[in-house]
Amino acid sequence: MANKRGHGEGSIEQRDGVFRLRYRLNGKKQSKTMRVGTTLKKARAELRALVRGVDTGEGVEPIKLTVGQWIDQWLELGAPGRRRMKVSQRTLERYSQLLRTHVKPVLGDRPLQQIKASEIDKLYSDMASAAEIAPRTQHHVHVVFGALLATAARKGLIAINPMVRVEQIPNPDSSDENGIDDDGDIGAGLSETDLAKLVDGFRSSNLYLVVALAAATGARRNELLALRWSDLDVEKKELRIEWALEQTKEFKIRRKRPKTKRGWRTVDLDDATMAMLLGARERHLRLHAGIPDGVDVDLGLIRLPSGALMFPAAPERGEDFDLTVPRNPRNFSKEFARRAGLLGFGSTRFHDLRGIHTTALLDAGIPVHTVAQRIGDDPAILLRNYAKRKRTQEADKKLAQTISSLTAGFLRT
Repeated sequence: MANKRGHGEGSIEQRDGVFRLRYRLNGKKQSKTMRVGTTLKKARAELRALVRGVDTGEGVEPIKLTVGQWIDQWLELGAPGRRRMKVSQRTLERYSQLLRTHVKPVLGDRPLQQIKASEIDKLYSDMASAAEIAPRTQHHVHVVFGALLATAARKGLIAINPMVRVEQIPNPDSSDENGIDDDGDIGAGLSETDLAKLVDGFRSSNLYLVVALAAATGARRNELLALRWSDLDVEKKELRIEWALEQTKEFKIRRKRPKTKRGWRTVDLDDATMAMLLGARERHLRLHAGIPDGVDVDLGLIRLPSGALMFPAAPERGEDFDLTVPRNPRNFSKEFARRAGLLGFGSTRFHDLRGIHTTALLDAGIPVHTVAQRIGDDPAILLRNYAKRKRTQEADKKLAQTISSLTAGFLRT
């Protein structure tokens, strides 16, 4: 039995309890089948919605693409976000890990056009119940999954992004765990005394120079490990940060440009930090020329090889020292964590040195935009994370002193 409607309103065909809805989209005939158990009232409502979507331009052609297939396609496209730009290879691999570990096994077989907000809510609820999945990781799954569905909506694969109706959005602030990118994270606060103890504890380690420079500049780990001696301007006492290491499965370890324009910057160095770096460069010059320590020669006549790194990898057994071979970033972080634990700073990550440097500058009253420019971060994100950080005793003492000085001017006895 056919239930015909006016021109442009589509039609409904009913046979053996099954309704077939027919309508046109972009001049093409479309149909949708509603299974046994559907009432004529529901079929008419669905047809009205389909026709309304055509009229408003929100209608999409039916496709059989599954969520899992769209995940694969989106990743092949380079995981474009709202700026329609590809992400870095390292970020792409992280996105792939999150989606293929947490989303694809649960929703991968569902038709993309049929995915509902309630199903996403259940996914998030089940993730929250799993003790091994950190809240911050859950939040990153939400961010990446949201970008995936937003791209599908932008490309006209789905009419409405179900993510806008999700209620169980994971909260990243319920844990101190880290996820994809914590560049704006202020990290755990240490007093100046504790920071000095931590850095000094690495003095006998080949990590010392990197640790000390991180504490002195707030630079990121991969920025520091990518530094070359040509990035140091001795006369101006400046350090140019224009590259960062990227460690991926496909390309292994390579240098790449910073992921944002803010990452391109020049950092002023104090005299003590300059002296430390110049001492390290002298050792590299002697090592490259084969000149023992203590032998008095004019090192100005020696030239380091092109691309010589400030902090190159130690040679493997039986190999010559190569100043152009970069360190393994992940192994570096593991070694830092190990030694920090031995020093009694087990909860301090290498990335926290960036946060400690930032906190010290902000606590000292340095303007937010100046600090953000120094560390290559967004001022708004920096301020937001600074507001959430744990206060230090120095900050509390400085606050009390500032308030006392302020009130002394008008509360005279």
